Amino acid sequence: MNRNAGVFLLLAFAGWSGCSSQPPAKESKNAAAALDKVQGKAQIVLNEASATDTAMNAGGSSVYLVDGLHRYRLFFKTATPVEPAKEYTAEGVIAQRVIDEIGDPDQGKNGYPLESSCERAVRMVWSNLPFDVVDGYASVLRARVKRYPARPVLLVTRLQPATSDSTATTDAESKKQEIPEVSVAPEIQRASLIEGPAVQTAPLWEPAGGTVLCPVVINPEGKVSQLETGMQLCEAVPWSQFRYQPPVQRGHAVKVKTQVEVRFEPRK
Repeated sequence: MNRNAGVFLLLAFAGWSGCSSQPPAKESKNAAAALDKVQGKAQIVLNEASATDTAMNAGGSSVYLVDGLHRYRLFFKTATPVEPAKEYTAEGVIAQRVIDEIGDPDQGKNGYPLESSCERAVRMVWSNLPFDVVDGYASVLRARVKRYPARPVLLVTRLQPATSDSTATTDAESKKQEIPEVSVAPEIQRASLIEGPAVQTAPLWEPAGGTVLCPVVINPEGKVSQLETGMQLCEAVPWSQFRYQPPVQRGHAVKVKTQVEVRFEPRK
């Protein structure tokens, strides 16, 4: 081999090595999770005194944001004071979304969620943490999700009081609550269903599926506005996709309190 050819190969190898030290564009893109944004009234729970609960607010009180259909458990990296019943907007990543996107390569052998999935969710939201801190947060997250798999845990990156526009929307919703509420049997209300996935695939954490009867409130627009149970399969239902004929009684708009049957087919 002559000298020129040797220099060419050396430079080519150096250039190839330099490129290979960078993560692929697709991998870099997947490393950052898109932020979720939720809004609701803060709910402080003082009687949750387990190590898992206190760790989710760095030793502070348990904090939830409630929007009627969802009860988001907030997971803070540092202790954050929150005023009860005040409207807040929170940004971060819903842990279950990341966990479910990863899936379960162990096919249920090691339970739900996987420890590795929880670690990845923590790293995607809070970068540059020491290994022992990541392990601690992932352990707390896994314990919480394992207990309430359908109740979203939001790993918070930002929390702030809701804007005046958001508050005005909430006030408008409060006025709607003055509308009379009537009870309707499930089989009668079913006839008013326009669209909604009453049959769906079982979630990863309950692969056998099953049928549940979920108590809900349907607003005058025909949308499910409130879920009145903590049953996990009911919390897993995408209620925003359900739409009914606007309920009316004696010519006046009403809210309907009823139960909706949803069947979860076993995962294959």
